[in-house]
Amino acid sequence: MIETVVLDVGETITRDDRYWHSWADWLGVQRHTLSALVGAVVAQGRDNADAIRLARPGVDVAAEYHAREAAGRGEALDESDLYDDVRPALSRLRQLGARVIIAGNQTSRAGDLLRDLDLPADLIVTSGDWGVAKPHPEFFQRVLEVAQAAPERTLYVGDHPANDIFPAKAAGLRVAHLRRGPWGHLWADDPEVVAAADWRIDSLTQLASTVAN
Repeated sequence: MIETVVLDVGETITRDDRYWHSWADWLGVQRHTLSALVGAVVAQGRDNADAIRLARPGVDVAAEYHAREAAGRGEALDESDLYDDVRPALSRLRQLGARVIIAGNQTSRAGDLLRDLDLPADLIVTSGDWGVAKPHPEFFQRVLEVAQAAPERTLYVGDHPANDIFPAKAAGLRVAHLRRGPWGHLWADDPEVVAAADWRIDSLTQLASTVAN
């Protein structure tokens, strides 16, 4: 029985559209161009920040991030960035008695923005808050510490095999691969992902059955 459900953020809880559009506008490239570059680095299994480096060779991504913040064009997040199934799915999980945690590779600023949305979750935390990011094993040790449940009773939900599915499984957690976003769709039928995932889902509303049974 699953007692705690832990969910990734990007392309699990939130759409990445605004994130990439804002970067394209900042870099002065067409939005569809940067989107295509994101798709290319995803297909190659590279860090998605490489799309920014391809759009502007030699760019210091961290420095540009801080420059955007200083210019008032930094991270933004509101209700429109949430997938439609997020609130009903998380509410249902809590009704069923599950502890619900949101934990992903985001900045501390993104964590603050998510917490401001008053989501039906017991805890929202980011890699920026913890000082360690996926797929590092320490991230998933932190997940287990806050889960307040045994690894086999803790479910991690995400779209990215290398950041979510494989390291969570290696840490002893149960895992659900979400077919959502470029990573979720690209690797949906990959044999290694299929073998590693305890569940393969198309919507967060399907998670209720993992807790109810």
